[in-house]
Amino acid sequence: MPLSRRDFLKLSGMTAAGAFVGGTAFLSGCKSADKLSGTKESTTICPYCGVGCGLIVSTKGGKIVNIEGDPDHPINQGSLCSKGSALYQVAVNQRRLAKVQYRKPYGTQWEEISWEDAIKKIARRVKETRDATFQEKDGAVTVNRTPGIASLGGAALDNEECYVLSKFMRTIGVTYLEHQARI
Repeated sequence: MPLSRRDFLKLSGMTAAGAFVGGTAFLSGCKSADKLSGTKESTTICPYCGVGCGLIVSTKGGKIVNIEGDPDHPINQGSLCSKGSALYQVAVNQRRLAKVQYRKPYGTQWEEISWEDAIKKIARRVKETRDATFQEKDGAVTVNRTPGIASLGGAALDNEECYVLSKFMRTIGVTYLEHQARI
């Protein structure tokens, strides 16, 4: 089929116009189904390592609907590692336990207990262990420590949580104390 210069320009113009109309219809269709419309955004720091990458958390109705890297953050400029990219699953996961599970000593079955009962059990055991292992003196030196308890804070704790944890542990005499500091 012979194609004149005039026919080529007409065909090219119609193709460009069709692509433009189709593209704008596609993009406007995507915007109407935007899952982030009506959400409240807040910034936070990734809890995993000590780098301190910035995140934008979008919530709707008190529930997290999206977590992404903060492009305005000076450390990561919007990029995230694989753990940071999967952070949404930590908050929203059907396999995440929502109730306290307890297995009695030598038991084979887990049972649900209330937070109140769990906290009481933990407090009682900490107190019993501290009382049983507390050392006031090491020779003639006053040490006031308990070697029977150790504390390990993780990267999921922020600076403030690590500070409170370390202050509490030192108050009850724990000397085996480690945590990852935040920047």
